[in-house]
Amino acid sequence: MSNRSQRIHHAPGYMLHASAWRETSLIVQVFARDHGVVAMVAKGAKRPYSTLRPVLAAFQPLTVSWSGGGEVKTLTRAELAGLRQLTGRSLMSAWYMNELILRLLPREDPHAQLYDAYEAALGALEEGGRAAEALRRFEWTLLEETGYGMGGAMPQFELPAEEKRMRAVLRARLDELLGRPLRTRQVMLELQRYS
Repeated sequence: MSNRSQRIHHAPGYMLHASAWRETSLIVQVFARDHGVVAMVAKGAKRPYSTLRPVLAAFQPLTVSWSGGGEVKTLTRAELAGLRQLTGRSLMSAWYMNELILRLLPREDPHAQLYDAYEAALGALEEGGRAAEALRRFEWTLLEETGYGMGGAMPQFELPAEEKRMRAVLRARLDELLGRPLRTRQVMLELQRYS
C-alpha cells in the first residue's frame, strides 16, 4: 500500500480482533467494506472513560474513521451502527468467520461482496437461523472472492443434502489453503461432541 497519509471518514466496518498495545491502547483489526482488513491503533481505548472502550466489540456494526499512511493506521473515531446479540454456537461460528478473514485476506484488500456475505451471516446467526447454511454461504463467497473458489453458481445450501456435500468440499479447500486447522473450528467440533 501507499505510504502517503490518508484520512478515511465514516467507513462501515466490523472489529475482527483486538490486542493490548502499551498501557492504555489497543491494536484493532477492522474489516471495512470498502477498504478490507485494516490494522489500527486505538489510542487510550483501555482507559475507563474512553469513548472507544464501549464501542470496540466484536460482531457489532461500526462506523469508523482513521488516518495514517503506514501499515498501522490511527483510529480517530468509532461509533456503533447497530447491535448484534450472538450467543452459544452462533458466537463460535462468528469467531470462526473472523479467523478465516484474518488468515486469508491480505491487508487493505477490499472485498465488498465478502463484507456483505459476512454481514448476512451474522444476521442469520443472530436470528437463530441455521448456522451451517450461513457459514457455507460465507465460506463459498470467501473462496470465490480470494480466487480459490470452484466457479459456477452458488449451491443451494438450504437443501440439507447439498449443504452436507458442500461442507466437505469447502472444508477440504480451506484446510488446503490454511495448512492447519483453525482454533475456532477445533472448539466448534469439541462443542458438537458434547451437545
